[in-house]
Amino acid sequence: MTQQLDLRRLPAVGSFLRRLSADRPARAVYVALALLIVVGWLLFALDGGRFLSQENIVGIQQRSAALGIVAVGQTLVILAGSLDLSVAYLISLTTLVAAETMGGADAGVPVAVAAVLAVSATAGLVNGLIVTRLRVHAFIATLGVALVIRGVLDDRYDGPAGSVPESFQHLGYDRVGPLPVSALLWAAVAASAWFLLSRTRLGCRIYAVGGDAEVARLSGVRGERVVVAAHVLCSLCAGIAGLLLASRLGAGAPTVGTDGGYDLESIAAVVIGGTALAGGRGGVAGTVGGVLLLAVLDSIFNQLEVDSFAKDVVRGVVLVAALAIHARRRTA
Repeated sequence: MTQQLDLRRLPAVGSFLRRLSADRPARAVYVALALLIVVGWLLFALDGGRFLSQENIVGIQQRSAALGIVAVGQTLVILAGSLDLSVAYLISLTTLVAAETMGGADAGVPVAVAAVLAVSATAGLVNGLIVTRLRVHAFIATLGVALVIRGVLDDRYDGPAGSVPESFQHLGYDRVGPLPVSALLWAAVAASAWFLLSRTRLGCRIYAVGGDAEVARLSGVRGERVVVAAHVLCSLCAGIAGLLLASRLGAGAPTVGTDGGYDLESIAAVVIGGTALAGGRGGVAGTVGGVLLLAVLDSIFNQLEVDSFAKDVVRGVVLVAALAIHARRRTA
């Protein structure tokens, strides 16, 4: 029997894994964010408004929280070399699970939260197993799961369903000083993901598997388990976002995830933040900057009443420009 070679003791491989697991913030996205804020401030000043008013800042935080939570989960799965296109439909499903389980009663909140997390984890597990065991590409695998969830939603729901008690709606609308509770929730999720990636074995293995699956395998890392874990964590983030949106809507909505475009928007935020779609490079810090950049851009467009066509064109240009800049930096 051939003995497995343990390369973890070799200095070159150890250096490789440490380099991959280094969570370096994408400085470029924060420079772009600062410039965008300056541009927004100038445009608002010329129009007689205040871009940096407390109301506008709070609005940006509230609008970006759900996308930010989903994007953090998407970061984990992309870093592992995979992808998740099912998050939008999963968000819609979890809002309905939460609202129908609560039924407008405070006593149903703990059960609803547990049910949402269980449904989300199951969806992530299915995604991960299809990708790793059936060897289906992540794009097709998660798209297939998305279509299954869509079929369930289309068959069972024609519109909003269930209700959320008033006490649970504080999650979506309350503030702690100038900070919305929803933004604090996003910050907690992002901090947890950062800690996972930078301070735990699983985080190091996510970078290793995404950077070079073969080197990781020879180093003793079980890549399939890592990919499954990343998918489960991504789906749990989608479930948390579903709970947040249910608290804001007061009910479950079968189209809230797709209407918000959380699948493609989360991927765009991750890419703008400097995480490589091939996996292994990037981090949560860059994703946070990418989400904020998109949120500030939306705020400027909304305040200036720019039509949706121009908004989509500009967002597309920003995404392509970000990809080009990151590609040139990696080449250099």
